[in-house]
Amino acid sequence: MKIKERKRDGVAILEMSGQLMGGPDADAFDEALKTLIHEGCRNVVVSMEKVRWVNSTGLGILISGYTTLKKSGGELKLLKVSDRIENIFIVSKLYTVFESYQDEDEAVRSFS
Repeated sequence: MKIKERKRDGVAILEMSGQLMGGPDADAFDEALKTLIHEGCRNVVVSMEKVRWVNSTGLGILISGYTTLKKSGGELKLLKVSDRIENIFIVSKLYTVFESYQDEDEAVRSFS
């Protein structure tokens, strides 16, 4: 998995690509979030457009990130989740936890 970071209107956008499956992925994602929090950026959109697959460990990574940001007064929201991955969120009931958007402008505006 690869992570590209950019900022827009005070919101960090993490563009993920590849497969979200744990191991080094967890460390990279956790480190990116901790760096953002340290920099004072607590609102994060995770773009899943280029993520091909998420396993249960990958879901745990997202949940951990969500919890980390919540504890620091921020929020984590998802962007462009594919139908295939969205089905995993539905089956696991995680769609009730994460706000998900298909439009980046809408996702960024949702923080204000």
